[in-house]
Amino acid sequence: MLVAPPGSGKTSLLPLALGDALGGTIIVAEPRRLATRAAAARLAMLVGEPLGQRIGYAMRGERTGGQGLRVEVVTTGLLVRRLQQNPELPGVSAIVIDECHERHLDADLLLAFCVDIRANLREDLAIVATSATPDTVRLSRALGTDVPAPVITASAALFEVAVEWVPPPVAVPLLPGGRVDPRLLDHVAAVVQRAWTENDGDILVFVPGEAEIDGVTRRLAGWNVLPLFGRQSKAEQDRALAATATRRIVVTTSVAESSLTVPGIRVVVDAGLAREPRTDQSRGLGALVTCRVSRSSADQRAGRAGREAPGRVYRCWSAVDHTHLDEHPAPEIATADLAGFALDLAAWGAPAGAGLTLLEAPPAVAMTAATELLRRLEAVDDSGRITERGRRMGAIGAHPRLARALMDATPRIGADRAREIVAMLSDDAGRDFGDDLPARWRALRRGADRGATARWREETKRLSRGTTAGTALAPPAGGASPGAAAGAQAGGASAGSSRPAAVVPDDLAVGVVVGLAYPDRIGRVRGVGSATYQMSGGTGAALDPQSPLRNTTWLAIAVADRAPGRADARIRSAAPIDEQTARDLAGELVSTTDQIRWDDGRIVTRRVEALGAIVLNDVPLANPDPLLVQAAVRDGIRRSGLSVLRWSEAALALRQRLAFCHAYLGAPWPAVDDEALLTGLDEWLGTELAAVRGARDLSHIDVTSALRRLLPWPAASRFGELAPERLEVPSGSQVRLTYDGAEPPVLAVKLQEVFGWTATPAVADGRVPVVLHLLSPARRPVAITSDLASFWRQGYPQVRADLRARYPRHAWPEDPLTATPTKRPKPRQ
Repeated sequence: MLVAPPGSGKTSLLPLALGDALGGTIIVAEPRRLATRAAAARLAMLVGEPLGQRIGYAMRGERTGGQGLRVEVVTTGLLVRRLQQNPELPGVSAIVIDECHERHLDADLLLAFCVDIRANLREDLAIVATSATPDTVRLSRALGTDVPAPVITASAALFEVAVEWVPPPVAVPLLPGGRVDPRLLDHVAAVVQRAWTENDGDILVFVPGEAEIDGVTRRLAGWNVLPLFGRQSKAEQDRALAATATRRIVVTTSVAESSLTVPGIRVVVDAGLAREPRTDQSRGLGALVTCRVSRSSADQRAGRAGREAPGRVYRCWSAVDHTHLDEHPAPEIATADLAGFALDLAAWGAPAGAGLTLLEAPPAVAMTAATELLRRLEAVDDSGRITERGRRMGAIGAHPRLARALMDATPRIGADRAREIVAMLSDDAGRDFGDDLPARWRALRRGADRGATARWREETKRLSRGTTAGTALAPPAGGASPGAAAGAQAGGASAGSSRPAAVVPDDLAVGVVVGLAYPDRIGRVRGVGSATYQMSGGTGAALDPQSPLRNTTWLAIAVADRAPGRADARIRSAAPIDEQTARDLAGELVSTTDQIRWDDGRIVTRRVEALGAIVLNDVPLANPDPLLVQAAVRDGIRRSGLSVLRWSEAALALRQRLAFCHAYLGAPWPAVDDEALLTGLDEWLGTELAAVRGARDLSHIDVTSALRRLLPWPAASRFGELAPERLEVPSGSQVRLTYDGAEPPVLAVKLQEVFGWTATPAVADGRVPVVLHLLSPARRPVAITSDLASFWRQGYPQVRADLRARYPRHAWPEDPLTATPTKRPKPRQ
């Protein structure tokens, strides 16, 4: 492990020193294409040889140098694919993994593979990880076997960089969708002009992306401004990296943060923003998100000004804001789409990273989503092991979704058109042409943007190399690809053929490829004239109101991102399709279900055909399954509650008597609270539910009879004795008892009717005394007691005195125990 600051020779001097010490070929892995080419050029200059002699480089679609190189600089992604093909690396003595601290996904994967190779195949293979930050504990542990690998710290004669804090005069927040407020670009351009007048030397300006590069460049019209970004042509990049005699302003992105020296730079102007990949796992949407730069990245950027002489950095934020920045950027494994990562692990024989030394375990949710996607694509089997189809997909060197699209679109539209469309989607080379993907394709073919067209053609050629009719473009194992038969019937070319399938129009051909890559993003418009779509994956998506795709009923959506707080995603690129094509492309998402549900007091029965979350047909169901109807009724009652039934006084009284027995006698008397009755609906209400079709039917159910099914036999034979409905009082009246669940029952009776009653009556085999509500002749309570004997002794004299005055026509004897009970007043004299 080598830790050294920018400009200390990690990328240039170290590989040459390793070559002298070890012999063989030294491979240097760089995270970016721009840094790969620049590092190789720097090494060739140091040894005084042209590129390709003993110093070479390689990246996707481009290579300089052949066998026997002293040093080869490659992109990390390319080296990962090389290791998959030949992990023994014959002739290679060391691998330098540069800028490990940036924690790119390919670099994490490469490090794990290299450690595995050294442990099992090549003990002699030297692995050196380099970093510009001292946060090396995790790296050194990963590189070591029994003990952490040694960490060598080097210093360099770096020049001092003065810091100027120049926040905008007013706070400028990020706009929805991660867009940069034009006011911030105005401020950046103004700071550049100030820096030009206050300093000598060239200026390097950091902004988050190409759109912002263009925005700052336009604001500095008339100045010597050169853009520098990863998707430029080699000539354009060389022009920005070459030393010049005249002062210049180089506007760039994070690609120039590390592994790269831009000669002549004395000043850095940093907008303080970066663009990083983020994936919404729950919706399957990915996007590049604009975020605040981390402190370590800000230091890396500032260091560009001190590579050759003392410099200055102008930071477009405050010193206070700087303390609130994250220390390091989030590792890509924590935020990115892991489908390609998971396929590489499966191809290595380590599904989900089992047995590998990964710097950080992939998030479980993201890894599960990636593995499930690979299963749907038939790239891995149920155990996570790679299939033959998965190996063919991996050999294509594109995201698994795009590899699948290339393989399965070829029989439909022809290999040439499939490659061209996948190349466009893979590189997004035509993104400046708006959201209309067929229009992008046409613009690329006619060369509207020479640089974009050149990159697109190179990627198309790369996709054609190594793909043959019998291998990479073969249909899935076990049969034709989804919908391939329909494509063949429509006149599609055979697998691997370059002959275009002329029957499929160009616009629809783009939609076919996009739909095969992203079946979960097939969308149908929500209404006539609407610009919003329902995607099959369940998320809504909206077109720009001015989009040429407006009024298109069906879309295959390639890119959609959802800003926080927005219900619908924003469609960034898409192609029109029709319903039949949507059905063919996403056949695995098409389902027909009978929906029988309780809705607002009635049974609704429908037969619904859907493509994922898109309802294709919804018609009444003529003969619904009676069992499903009963299940819907049960569900409706459970959701709405027992109040949807008609509870007569008799039903309520029976329920309370049952509740009383359960409370005081326990088993076998059942619970009859709401939860128990709803849980056991079938047990007591099942027969009646079979005939229910709506709320009116529920109102006709005899709940009393249904509840009687809960009476436990043979104990039910004593129900009337244990919890009697009525009690006979001394006057001869049969008086109703009132039950209230777990409370003792209440007997409300006129006081005169219980003369002579010496003891309080009890129920439940004498366990529970009745609560007597003794009433006046006007049936108003004058006493409440559960101890009648005590009442006669202590309470009755006072009650008698009061009642004699109020009801003189009634008998109020001094001794109620010997008096004759009556329910009538004394006869008139």
